[in-house]
Amino acid sequence: MENLIELLEERNRHLRKFKKVNDVEMDNFCHGNFDNLENFYKTREGLLDVIRSLDELISGSNQEFIESNEINMDTKKVVGRALSEKTRLVTSILSQDLQILSFIEQAKSEMIKDLSAVKIARRAVGAYKSRGRS
Repeated sequence: MENLIELLEERNRHLRKFKKVNDVEMDNFCHGNFDNLENFYKTREGLLDVIRSLDELISGSNQEFIESNEINMDTKKVVGRALSEKTRLVTSILSQDLQILSFIEQAKSEMIKDLSAVKIARRAVGAYKSRGRS
């Protein structure tokens, strides 16, 4: 039982780290700073790998937990709290991810607008130059 509880708590620690990484980078994104985007995704992917590994270990330990007939109420409460925290963290992370996607989509739209404006300006300059040569 102790092993399962430790694994659940370890997974929640990594989910909190994941949420913290999102918090820091969201602050940068909302100010238009995307300089750390590649490192941000690498960090997240590393944390997700650890969380996946922990989930596999939890899945094995969970079977022992289910089959055990000697589960006291305190252990059930600890496991329940850990699972509730996991749900809360995952819900928060999903909300953050939607905001992050929104920031990225907004920046992408701005870049497309800027590129279109540059293209129009180049055409205008090109037309002006060609008239000057005639």
